Parts: sequence; structure tokens; C-alpha cells
Amino acid sequence: MTRYDVYGLGNALLDVECDVEPEILVELGIDKGVMTLLDEASQNKILSHLGGAASKRTCGGSGANTIVAISQFGGKTFYSCKVANDEPGEYYLKDLLESGVDTNLKIHPPEPGITGKCLVFVTPDADRTMNTFLGISSNLSDIELVPDAIANSTYTYVEGYLVTGENSKQAAIKAREMAINAGQKVALTLSDQNMAKFFKQGLLDMIGTGVDLLFANESEAFELAGTQDLTEAMKYLKTISQTFAVTLGAKGSIIFDGRSLIEIAPFPVKAIDTVGAGDIYAGGVLYGITNGMDWATAGRLGSSASSTLVTIPGARMPTADLQSLLHKIKAI
Repeated sequence: MTRYDVYGLGNALLDVECDVEPEILVELGIDKGVMTLLDEASQNKILSHLGGAASKRTCGGSGANTIVAISQFGGKTFYSCKVANDEPGEYYLKDLLESGVDTNLKIHPPEPGITGKCLVFVTPDADRTMNTFLGISSNLSDIELVPDAIANSTYTYVEGYLVTGENSKQAAIKAREMAINAGQKVALTLSDQNMAKFFKQGLLDMIGTGVDLLFANESEAFELAGTQDLTEAMKYLKTISQTFAVTLGAKGSIIFDGRSLIEIAPFPVKAIDTVGAGDIYAGGVLYGITNGMDWATAGRLGSSASSTLVTIPGARMPTADLQSLLHKIKAI
């Protein structure tokens, strides 16, 4: 069995990115800055209203963005997800394989259905608002897990969005248990403030007795901890995770390595699109700690990658650019 740095589990979503003014979100009755789940009819209605505003599509989903970034840095990765046997599903599988990511989709042939889509609205203030129709991804279950790959991965990385479905939540819990039983580590990202707000108990079920590494942004950490005080929030995170990383936007990030809090300085930039910033940050940190870096260096890699990503449209960076960042961080 191939040895992997990180095994990921998450929703496979085709990202459709749209540049819009805030007034459009108001017209459509869309809450700005968060992720909202939709049914297919509602999503199609929004697409129809936008007309030609959709600028591009990429294969995404939070977990996939992180796993692809790790692969681009040079890590060995595996991703379990669920797509349909439609054109977007074929496109998704092709993208994973071309990104160097091994996947259950080679083992579990796609079924009839509709591959999930995420409408990503980017406003001029660089904020991103997501409206998601999960499609067949809502049927993700423990059938999509590949036990041998989990057992042979240093970390199993779980996407917090899986909390919205009972089967996907149970798959996340089972993946965590498989990793622990194999003597491997578990990482989890809270994914979105709404996940912590509306599905807090489900996230705690996924965390169980605790994970090895937790990723959150400031608002997600506040929501889960039930406080608006960062110090108090981090005290709470220490009770559910051995280590954690909290991103603070333009203020950088803070990593707890199990002993000390490490402040990771920001890389000042002019942000035009924050889509995927947290995902690529997690990718940098996970690549670093599974490939010989100390926590501070891994944090700088994640911070450098996310800071660069927000200066360009979309949730992905060219592999050559990520390799260049990696060499610069290693040279410091």
C-alpha cells in the first residue's frame, strides 16, 4: 500500500465563481460572507438571474483544495469524495488525477446523479459568499472510505462541512476512528462559521474525545467556543485538540504546537479574492509538519501561500508558484 502524508475526506464540488456587487446578494436574499446550502432549483434560479456573471469553474470543495495544495507542494495525498457519472464528475476526477492526488473514485465508479456545485460570489471587498447544492455529494457515506489508505496516512484530514449530513458525519467519525486505531493522527477544519453556529454538536461528535490538529478562523473559533475573546477561545480549543491553527485574516495566524502559542506574522498584500485562503493555509501547514518542518516554518508556508492566493482570482495557485514559495520559505 502506498504511504500517504495526508488522507482527505470531503465534499466534491464544482466551484462556479461569480464576481458580483453586494447589492446583487441583497437582491437575491443571500447572506454575505458565509456558506448556505441550497436545493438544486434554488441554485439554478440564482444562476439564471446572474446570466453571464459566472467567470470560471474549478474542481473544489474545501477539503479537495487543501489536499490538492499538499500535492502541489510535493506531498503524497489521497482524497475520498463522491461525484456523479456526469460531465462535471468526469472533469472532477480528471482534475484530481492531474493534480497528483490518489482517490477512491478509481475504486468506486461514479453513480448516476448530479455532481455538486458551489456558487462562489466574490464582492469588490474580496469577501466570498458561497451557495452550495451538494448534489450526489450529500450521499457521501462510509462506503467512500478506503481503510488501507487511512491506515497508511500520517494524517486523516476531515472537512467540517460533512457535519450537515448524517451519513457524511458518520463517515467522518468512522474515518477518525480508523485513523486512531491504525495509530495515525486526525486533523479537522471547522470550515465555516455557520457550521459552528448551526451544527456545533455535530462538529463535537466528529471531534469525539479530541483530534490531533484543528483548523479554524477567528469567527469559527469564537462560535464554537461561545466567546468573543480570542484568549478564551484558544483555551477552549486546547480541550478538544492537541494542536491547532487559528487564522486571523490580515493579522496573520496563531498556532498551538501542543506546548506553546506561536504567532505567525502576516504577509501584507492587497486582497482581491479570499476564496480558498483557509484551505491553502491548511495545505501549507499539513505539508510542512508531514515533511520535516517545525510548526513555525509550516505556519509561515501556510501564511505565505494564503497571502499570495488572495491576490489572484480563484481557490487554486499554479504548482510552479507554490513550489517557488516553498523554496523561499525553506531558504529563510
